[in-house]
Amino acid sequence: MNNKLINAFILSTSLAISAGAQAYNAELANSYQTLFTQVKGGAAGKHIGLMPVSAFINDVKAGKDMVAIDIRTPAEMDVFGLTLPHSMSIAADQIFIKENLAKIPKDKPVVIVCKSGARATAIGTGLRHIGFTNVKILKGGMKSLSAYMGPKEIN
Repeated sequence: MNNKLINAFILSTSLAISAGAQAYNAELANSYQTLFTQVKGGAAGKHIGLMPVSAFINDVKAGKDMVAIDIRTPAEMDVFGLTLPHSMSIAADQIFIKENLAKIPKDKPVVIVCKSGARATAIGTGLRHIGFTNVKILKGGMKSLSAYMGPKEIN
């Protein structure tokens, strides 16, 4: 390649990268800044809404009125799923549909569950961001729940 072609490539790549870096929604960024203001240090998990498996199990055993939402895919739920009273399954790619948002109660705790906690953290954060202040995220997801309870008890 000649130097002119290389320089043109570098210039066009640099312009594309700088244009992309400036192409964010400032209003949305400010709203997330407000959401994450309290997320600092050791208390970050609490502010994000992470719920330890032990607390979840204790609440279930105590009969606490709450809703658990399994956001895994239908294929993932074929092996095992949540059978708790008031639990529901809404796949992560379907949860922000208006009809599904209407199913989520605002008057009782809601716990979002996935396989490992990663998707639940994203979905839970999104739900909290749009106004669901009662949303918690099961820390570690079904993997942690299974490890905590043991293979026989989880099924």
